[in-house]
Parts: sequence; structure tokens; C-alpha cells
Amino acid sequence: MLNAIEHHPTPHAAPARPSGYLGLSFRQLLLAAFLLIAALLSGTSIHALFTLDRMSANSRETARQAVQLTEAAQRLAERTVAMERSARQYLVLDDPAFHDRFNEARDQARQALGELADSLPKAPREMFGQWSVYVDEAAGVLDADSRKDKGEQARLFQDFARLPALNERIALESRREVDRRNNALSAALEQQRQMLTAQVVGAIVLAVLLAFCFGLWLSRPMARLEQAIGRLGDNRFDQPIDVRGPADIRRLGQQLDWLRQRLADLEAEKSRFLRHVSHELKTPLAALCEGAALLDDGVAGQLTDSQREIARILRQNTQSLQTQIEDLLRYNEVSFDAQRIHPVPVDLRALLHKVIDDQRLQWLARELKVEIEGAARTVVVDPEKMAIVLANLLSNAVRFSPQGGFIRFLLSEAPGLVRVECVDQGPGVAPTDAARIFEPFYQGLNQPTAARRGNGIGLSVVREYVQAHSGKVYLVPREGGAHFRIELPDEK
Repeated sequence: MLNAIEHHPTPHAAPARPSGYLGLSFRQLLLAAFLLIAALLSGTSIHALFTLDRMSANSRETARQAVQLTEAAQRLAERTVAMERSARQYLVLDDPAFHDRFNEARDQARQALGELADSLPKAPREMFGQWSVYVDEAAGVLDADSRKDKGEQARLFQDFARLPALNERIALESRREVDRRNNALSAALEQQRQMLTAQVVGAIVLAVLLAFCFGLWLSRPMARLEQAIGRLGDNRFDQPIDVRGPADIRRLGQQLDWLRQRLADLEAEKSRFLRHVSHELKTPLAALCEGAALLDDGVAGQLTDSQREIARILRQNTQSLQTQIEDLLRYNEVSFDAQRIHPVPVDLRALLHKVIDDQRLQWLARELKVEIEGAARTVVVDPEKMAIVLANLLSNAVRFSPQGGFIRFLLSEAPGLVRVECVDQGPGVAPTDAARIFEPFYQGLNQPTAARRGNGIGLSVVREYVQAHSGKVYLVPREGGAHFRIELPDEK
């Protein structure tokens, strides 16, 4: 009788929080990153708006000053004409009203001249002085009693004749000043445009760099979590899980490490349980097998046909039970050994020849032909475990092949890969079984007739060992027979 096994799992304390950590979560850090980038772009945009507003104000001020200069130059020319007209009328009619008009036009002209002198800092100062001299001389002639003298009138008209040329020079200086200010404004606008362009480009580049750095910094913990989960899925519990990053990601990493330790404990307990079951079952099973064999051999006396059939059934089922228990233990050992690979350069064709020769009696008994196609291929694998992989594929093909059938092993290469393919002429794999054919203890529908039912771990062992070599094994769709393909990394 089996001894009862009681198991009391050891409680695991909650992982302690690391000291000296900021305590910011992944969401908080992500929000901070977005706010920092948004603040950078917003600051650049606001600065650009203020710069554009300032340049717009400068542009409006320059336009206003240009209009003022043009108006002052026009007003000066108009008042000069008004002065000359009033002076001529006063000389002819001798009406004091025309003299008053002359003085009024002169005052307005002087005001316009003063505005132009203040607004044209680069214009020659003597030009404004000459204009004032000519006007003062004309006013002096009109005020003098000798204004009726022909010589005085000639001097008056000569002074007025000189004023239009001066007005034209002053207007030309006004246009030059407008052009200079427009050019200065254009240069300032271009400088500000270049500065804004540099700032915007710099802000965009800095924002991209910040986004990249934050993304890289925040994605690394996620990648470590993904790797840790992958190791747990592959039953690799020997490496501690240490995930650095935000507080919530660290807590998740600590929980995963707790789960790793728990799974490792459960795996060890399962192995101990299976070894204990094996030890407890082997002795009574061996006794049952021996007793059934003795009964079948007639040691305890001659048996009737019915009794012999019962003894044969007992013997066959105890042997089947013993085989299944040994297969279960062997699969448990395979899962453990798959984590301990010792790769060395191996001639794959030579290894395949050895595996085929070891099973020569089995395939010759069914009159099968086994051939290898392809040149020699050297791969870096664990020779013992790869021999088990090839042996399981061959035994599976022998079991399902018809009498006198044909089994082929194909060796080939692909970019970065070495392929090993096994093709037989059996019934193949049913479409409903294709997705589960590599699961342990799974029995497909197309079982061979008149053959002992398999245990369903051969192909699962193949997958365990191939994946341990960072390779892949899968079923290739094919009509008539099974076609398995193994792809191993070509480490040259």
C-alpha cells in the first residue's frame, strides 16, 4: 500500500520594498515624461508667439514712420509752393492778408522741416540750414520797405527757385531713410526667423530625444518582465528575477521572483513525489509481474485455458502499468535535463547514422527502408540529447509506417539554420491532432492497428530538447505520411 504523503507548503513572506527608492509608478513617470515634453514644446511656441508679436509691432511702427516721413516731405513741398504763391500775390496786390498767408505757410513748412530733420539723422545738416536761410531771406525781402525794388524781387524769386531742389533732396533723403528702415526691418525679421527656426528645430529634436530616452528607460523593465515570464514558461527557475524601474514594475518583478521560487519548490516537490511513487510502486509491480509470469508458466499447477487467459491479461497489464510509470518518470527527468545542455560541435549525419543503426532490429523486423539524404552538417548541440530527439522521431516513424515502407531523413540548410526532416509513409497526423501533437501524453486518432498503444511522450520529449537548443520543431502539412521538421541555429 502506498504511504500517504502530506505536504505543507512553506509560507512565503511578502517581498520587502527596496529602501532608498523614489516610489514613483510607471504611470506617474510616463505622465511626467509627457508633461516635460509638452512644457518644452509649449514654451517654444509661446516664445515664438511673443517674438512674432514684437516683430509685428516693429513692422507697424516702421510703416507709420514711413508714412509720416512721406507726408512731411509732401507737406514741405506744398507749403513751399504756398509761400511762393502768397509772396508773389503780396508783391503784386500789396494786401497784408497775403503776407499773413505767407507767414502761416512758412510756419507750417518749418514745422514739417523740423519733423524731417528729427526723422532723418543721416541726412546732411547743411541742407536744412540752407532751406531756412533761403526762406528767411525771402521773408526779409517781403518785410522790408524796399520790396518793390526790382533787384530785391529778383533776389526773392531766386531764393524761391532754389527751394524746390532742396525739397527734392529732402524727399530723396526721406525715401532713403524709409528704404533703410525697411531693410533693417527685413534683416531683423530674417534674423528672428532663423532664430525661431533654430529654436523650433532644437525643441523638436530635444523632445524626440527626451521621448526616446524616456521610452527606452521605461521599456527596459517591460522587456525584463517579458524575459522573466518567458523563463518561467520554459520551466527555468534557476535565475533570480530582478527588475529595476518604477515602483509598480519593481513590485511586479518581486512578485514574479516569488512565483519563480514557488514554482521551483513545486517542481522539486513534484520530482520528490514521483520518485517516492516510483519507489513505492516498483516493488509491488515487480511482484505482480513475477506472480503473473509464474502462473502463466504453470509453476503453481496446470491452468485451464480460462485461467491462463486471466494470467496473461494480468501479466500484460502489469507490464503496461510498469512501462507507463517508467515513462512518466522519464518525462519528468527530460523536463529537468532540458535545462542542462552541454553543446559541442557534432556531425549531424554521423549522429543520425548511429541512431538508425541502434534501432536496426526494429525497422528490419517491419521490413522498412531508412535512408539519409543530404551532405554532412556540423552543428553545435548536446550529442546525447540530440540523439534522443532523432531516436524518438525514428521510433515514431517505425511505429506508424506500413510493412515494407520507406523512411527518409533529409539534411539541408537555410539562412542561419540547419534543418533535419523526417518523412514516413504512415497514415499521417489527423488535422484535429496537428495543434496538439507535441503535447505530453496526447494520443492521436490515427493509431496503428495491432500495435501497443504509445504513451504519448516521444514527440513532447523532441520538442523539449529542441527548444532547449533554441530551435524549433513542427509538423509540415503533407498528404500520406507524417513530415516533421527540426530547425537548429547554425552557429558557425
